Amino acid sequence: MEFITTKQWDEDLWKKIRDIYNVAFGEHATKPEKIIRNMFAKELSTLHVLMENDEVLAMALTGALSGSSVLLLDYLAVRKDLRGYGIGKEICDYVIEWARSEPQFKRILVEVECDETPENKARIHFWEKCGFTLLDDYQHCYKWGPQHYMAMVLYLKSKPAAPLKGEDCLRYMATFHKESYKMG
Repeated sequence: MEFITTKQWDEDLWKKIRDIYNVAFGEHATKPEKIIRNMFAKELSTLHVLMENDEVLAMALTGALSGSSVLLLDYLAVRKDLRGYGIGKEICDYVIEWARSEPQFKRILVEVECDETPENKARIHFWEKCGFTLLDDYQHCYKWGPQHYMAMVLYLKSKPAAPLKGEDCLRYMATFHKESYKMG
């Protein structure tokens, strides 16, 4: 298996992961391709891909605002026929180690849907297995969808003296998404 990490838009690589991304997140949760291209043009994103024999097994899209010590794990997806075999944890572990090697990052954030469904509970459990913890019970609902989100964090270096608040982390994520959609 081979990991690829790129901070540049790669049309050929995107073609290989597009279906995995779209199947995993569906229409309501994916960013349009032109927005992802914009994120790369603005140097907001990094793409991480796990491949074997020129086939994509999993992908992750991370992002950070300029000068930030926070890495947002925006999307992580495993090819549908390979789910349940530890590949999601494998790419997550890779992203964590990559982030640790980047001196500016002190923590990784992920937002999780928190409405009480078996799928959401399973997702939260997955992130916990990867080392993330729920911050507090603050929930946020974006204006474009009915889902409620909570923040999870993984500290790369040491915990801050003052505990992080879910509201602050979700505000950071909302700022990141707003910057991602701003064209130009």
